[in-house]
Amino acid sequence: MAKKKRKFFSLFVFPGLIGILLFVLLPFGDVVKRSFTTAVTGQWNGLKNYETIFHNQAFMLAVNNTLKFTIICIPLLVFTGFSIALLLNGLKSKKWMKSIFLFPLAMPTATIVLVWKMVFYRQGFLNLFLSGLGEMTGLWGEIHKDYLGSNAAFWVLIGSYIWKNTGYTVILWLAGLGGIPLELLEAARVDGAGKWQRLWYIILPNLKGSLYTIVVLSFLNSFKIYREAYLTSGAYPDKSIYLLQHLFNNWFVNLELDKMAAAAVCTGSILMAVILLLQKLWDKQEV
Repeated sequence: MAKKKRKFFSLFVFPGLIGILLFVLLPFGDVVKRSFTTAVTGQWNGLKNYETIFHNQAFMLAVNNTLKFTIICIPLLVFTGFSIALLLNGLKSKKWMKSIFLFPLAMPTATIVLVWKMVFYRQGFLNLFLSGLGEMTGLWGEIHKDYLGSNAAFWVLIGSYIWKNTGYTVILWLAGLGGIPLELLEAARVDGAGKWQRLWYIILPNLKGSLYTIVVLSFLNSFKIYREAYLTSGAYPDKSIYLLQHLFNNWFVNLELDKMAAAAVCTGSILMAVILLLQKLWDKQEV
């Protein structure tokens, strides 16, 4: 029986492993090789490509912006999703609410970008609203701030990320909350535990699995915000939202494949290191 189970397990896993080998590991191995060679001749170049990118101002700017974006967005997204999930968890009919929160994921990126442009450009709805408010109160005059062409673009991008990704975060938190036995919460309430005590000692410890999943997905999705930034401001946006993906795109257009390969290896290594670190922390907590 055990041999039969292993056979079926292998049949299901083997195609996936072949796909990962052909479409992930082998191409990434080729990128690693190219990171040590010149772009045109393919001659061995040692670590010069890595030295070049770490002395490149555009690369360092993109790294700093990407790290800043990720560090700010993930805690905001996790906290926002958890807060909304706690509020929804007490409602009896929350199916239609789930659909509303998942709606942004179903919207095409181009549509989302069009909405943000209509709201945040010089003659957009936000400036019109603020100008009308200033005129009504007499506190200020007309406002024509270009939010997408200034440092404010960074916060617009963060708002876009939170708005789009909160839905799946709420659903994952609700799934975790739904898995907590009601008997535990009821027993704690009978023993005199208040809402905050039940949250801290029962709910949060039982949501570690959900937290790990949400953090990893949010971390990976934070690297997909490039589409919104590119469609909003083009290949050379305000420096506050110049991300790694902008840099890769510009290097690809200029056929600077050696620098792009070296930067891709560094980025992939960091992503893998962060995910392994989260997994290690999760395994420690499980023990």
